[in-house]
Amino acid sequence: MIGKRLKQLRLARGLSLDALVAEMGGLVTKQAVSKYELGKAKPTTVVLNKLARTLGVKAAHLWSEPEISVQFIAYRKGSGLPKKEQTRVEAYVKETLAERIKLQDLTQQTYVFHLPVQKILIKKIKDAENASEGIRDEWNLGHDPIASVTGILEDHFVHVLEIEAGEKFDGISAIAYDDRHKLKAAAVVSRKGIAGERQRLNLAHELGHLVLKVADDIDEEKAAFRFAAAFLAPADAIYREVGSKRSHIETGELLLLKQRFGISIQALLYRLHDLGIITDSCYKKWFIDLSRLNWRKTEPYGLPQEHPQWLRKTALRAFAEGILNKQYAEKLIKEEIRSEEPLSLVERRSFMKMTLEERRKILASQAEKMRDHYNKESDTEALQGGDIVKY
Repeated sequence: MIGKRLKQLRLARGLSLDALVAEMGGLVTKQAVSKYELGKAKPTTVVLNKLARTLGVKAAHLWSEPEISVQFIAYRKGSGLPKKEQTRVEAYVKETLAERIKLQDLTQQTYVFHLPVQKILIKKIKDAENASEGIRDEWNLGHDPIASVTGILEDHFVHVLEIEAGEKFDGISAIAYDDRHKLKAAAVVSRKGIAGERQRLNLAHELGHLVLKVADDIDEEKAAFRFAAAFLAPADAIYREVGSKRSHIETGELLLLKQRFGISIQALLYRLHDLGIITDSCYKKWFIDLSRLNWRKTEPYGLPQEHPQWLRKTALRAFAEGILNKQYAEKLIKEEIRSEEPLSLVERRSFMKMTLEERRKILASQAEKMRDHYNKESDTEALQGGDIVKY
């Protein structure tokens, strides 16, 4: 077991064999670590503990059986993602999703998870439009634009993961089961550093891969794209904003619609054409103009990226409820938690005996400290087991 867990953790941390050996201070050779991963040798207790510390886990974690199994849904066809990069991405997703589920279980949030994983049958591309409407209805989203795709997905236990990857990686989706094959959670993965409009479409596209069951004679990517476009820009809302038939549409209007629906100009033009609002000639002319303006790769007025909040919010909740200790909660959110111990009765009475001016100064000082704390933004990292408060 140690070989598979060791390799998965190493890849999930983005470490090569050489890098791991360097992080360990050269305690063992690259060849030795390779033998551990292949199951041809076992590390000594000293080496095992060093490996665990370097990878940021408990030593027992390297020996334990995985508590969940992860199934990947789809890579974009023709993405050309190298096998080595694909292995690294999958290792990261497996490890991170397993850790998220631990925290999810600790805070008893799993009972609200419902997702029709690859159950919505698509026999023709237009069926994806109805599938999107069905998901929006089930999630009570109405027909207005979605302010935060990431927030909506996280609210429904579709974990949004960000990863450093090359330009050939657009995204992937995954589902996790426990040892009784009970669905525990799902994940959509997007590349860091891309424009917000592209990120939102990618996330919705991966949601499509999660829920659609596409017939063999239907292009799966086209179905997922149609689902994503309809999810972000429902037909009723588009007709209301644009009209049912247009012979021409101005640049300024497209830029306003981009801000309104949170999708790119190119995706909007696809959407307007799919819905029969603009003609073939108008559609083709616009794509000629996009090439002339050099907007095919980079559009003006890019939207800011959305950032996942579930891990940080849930870790702070777990700490507040006494489920995680302070040290580990701080490790998760990468910042100091400035929580005060409850005042004793003597301290409260002493405070109340102060003059009004003295009390105001103390409260103002505390408010200033908390303002600095809450203005901080931090990245999130995965939960490593074992740092749970015991009762």
